[in-house]
Amino acid sequence: MNEIVTLLEHYWISRDKDRELYNKVKREIPKFQKFAREQLGWKLLNHERFLKLEKIPAHAQSFMGIQEFQEVRDYVILCVILMYLEDKEEQEQFLLSELIDYAGVQLGKWMEVDWNSFSQRKSMVRVLQYVERMGMLRVYDGSSQLLSQEIGQEVLYENTGLSRYFATSFPFDIRECTCWQDFEKERLEEFETDRGHFRIHRVYRSLAACPAMYWDTSEDADSLYLKNQRQSISKYMQEAFGGRLDIHKNAAFWVLEEGDFYGKIHPREAQISETVLLLSGMIRQQVEDKVWALQTDDTIRVSQEEFAALVRKCQKEWREAWSKEYREMEEGRLLAAVRRYMYDWMMLSEEDGQVILYPAVARLSGFYPTDYQNTGEKNI
Repeated sequence: MNEIVTLLEHYWISRDKDRELYNKVKREIPKFQKFAREQLGWKLLNHERFLKLEKIPAHAQSFMGIQEFQEVRDYVILCVILMYLEDKEEQEQFLLSELIDYAGVQLGKWMEVDWNSFSQRKSMVRVLQYVERMGMLRVYDGSSQLLSQEIGQEVLYENTGLSRYFATSFPFDIRECTCWQDFEKERLEEFETDRGHFRIHRVYRSLAACPAMYWDTSEDADSLYLKNQRQSISKYMQEAFGGRLDIHKNAAFWVLEEGDFYGKIHPREAQISETVLLLSGMIRQQVEDKVWALQTDDTIRVSQEEFAALVRKCQKEWREAWSKEYREMEEGRLLAAVRRYMYDWMMLSEEDGQVILYPAVARLSGFYPTDYQNTGEKNI
């Protein structure tokens, strides 16, 4: 097992939850600590109760959020719960009703609170279950899920103390930040006197934690460093993660071989992944037929209507080979699912009413055999 990969795949490794894994990774820290510090620029917290690699990205991406959360409100509630736990001693017990009262007061400063609202209770349940799963709370009696039924349900919790290490510490006052771009701006100003090291960190983080690394011009500083130092970057990355470095005109990818991959992968055994492979093949055909033009930065820009039409065509042509859910899916839902998947894999973005398709689309494409006769049997 590659221990730095294990830290990448886990927010943290708790000794209480998995002592064997904790000890295994802890023993191997000297082998990768220098790489994490010097190339990735990530802080490694080596605590007697947990191990945590603070994985600050080069640039914020939507897929980096907490996957269980569905609304901004979920994150607001999480912050309030962390505030509540900050004032609790380790192993101190408390009731859900006490937390609900505290959350109502704090949230009331920013939003209208009505715990009789099903959607607000569901938000609280999602956050509580996440906090429990992360080991910051221990349930002694009851179930957080019951809160979704009615507000009067009671649960007895114990504070484990881990919540104090959940948030990342920043060397600047985050109260001045009003959006995610402000965090990147502050960090850039922080490293203004050491731009070289900050550039190294950005490149390695982009390759290690993102599906792709893009640049707009040949003068982009990060891309120039990547091209000039490709041999050393390949060496360090391969030693840490396995795989290989692929560099193109306006993009770079760290490609993992079978058996080396970590985290989520594309393509995978799922209908949405298969659908995007088919769509990627159709996009390539659109370019080869000169229906869609390739821009100088290797992107494709089309209207939202054109992209939606291609998704409909893909479904109409191949739906008989798809799973029942996707075969019968309403066009709007299918389009939304495809766009979300491609957005999370850095294949697509939207700007000024246009869909921008990135070089990652061309990396992998799929097709059914030419003799496919809509029998439901397929190979991709």
